[in-house]
Amino acid sequence: MVTKRLLDAERIRRIPSSFSWVDHRLMSGRFIHTLNVHETALYFFLVLVGDHRGLSYYADQTICKTLSMEYERLYRSRITLMEKSLIAYEPPLYQVLELPAFPVQQDHVPASRRGMAVIGDIFNRMAAGRRREHG
Repeated sequence: MVTKRLLDAERIRRIPSSFSWVDHRLMSGRFIHTLNVHETALYFFLVLVGDHRGLSYYADQTICKTLSMEYERLYRSRITLMEKSLIAYEPPLYQVLELPAFPVQQDHVPASRRGMAVIGDIFNRMAAGRRREHG
């Protein structure tokens, strides 16, 4: 077993007045094991920018630029985080939610919610095609 010791006693973290926190169950409850790198980046971004209730309203363009993420990745990551009951989203508002009792597996996501992701994806592809035609 590793004995913990301070590596730099001059730079011990202190809780500042503006503070974000991450529920340790994200790791111990194996929630993080169900996320890919893009979903994890978006989740941590939302934790960092959220207020004390987990609320934020960053624009897609700002999130994509900050995370060096293409819009399609943002869109899919957001859908997955919603399906896994980690965030709520009603444009332009995000809310990081309290972790559920157990990680939500993709095969346990109600078909109606998976269908909404597919419909949203179809509309996004149609809009992208129109932009290319008129662009």
